[in-house]
Amino acid sequence: MRQTRFIAQAGVIAAVYAATSLVMIQSPLGYGPVQVRLSEALTVIACLTPAAIPGLWAGTLIANAFMLTHVGVLGLLDVVLGSLATLLGALWTWRYRHRTALALAGPVVTNALIVPAYLPLMLAGVAGIDFYRIEQLGLDASGTWLTMYLFGVAAVGLGQAAAVYGLGLPLLVALRRLGLAERLVTNGRGDMRGQ
Repeated sequence: MRQTRFIAQAGVIAAVYAATSLVMIQSPLGYGPVQVRLSEALTVIACLTPAAIPGLWAGTLIANAFMLTHVGVLGLLDVVLGSLATLLGALWTWRYRHRTALALAGPVVTNALIVPAYLPLMLAGVAGIDFYRIEQLGLDASGTWLTMYLFGVAAVGLGQAAAVYGLGLPLLVALRRLGLAERLVTNGRGDMRGQ
């Protein structure tokens, strides 16, 4: 029964994360160096259940796999490395779940460090789009990989922080206040409460 519930929770989390990601990718806020995706707010669920770890990973894998039709083979970088960033972030969040501010830093830090490593290559492959030059602001971070990477760390980190702390933290607080979190919360051994 416990394993069935764990798998079901992971499946629901994966489906909701993937669907939300695919909707947000259609928005101008959903792609490029600064990405504020509603789906990233869902990473806070890893504070409530370890089922979020495989759920968020699978949801990212599914959503990023859909991007293969848009960006071609370079999209595999996002499928593999983007999903790895989400997996590591979810593991961090679960590990530090009792220290909420630190726990929520997991997806922010892992995405900020991993995604910019491949993003310049992937974005350049999409019809030569240069997201690292913003003429209106007089900003030109294009050039060397290191310059683009450092710009990406700041930009992706900012977008992740906005999604996780700005949207996810209120979601987590609401889930806890409404008592909905109690249905997901586990004790330290990973056994489900209330079964």
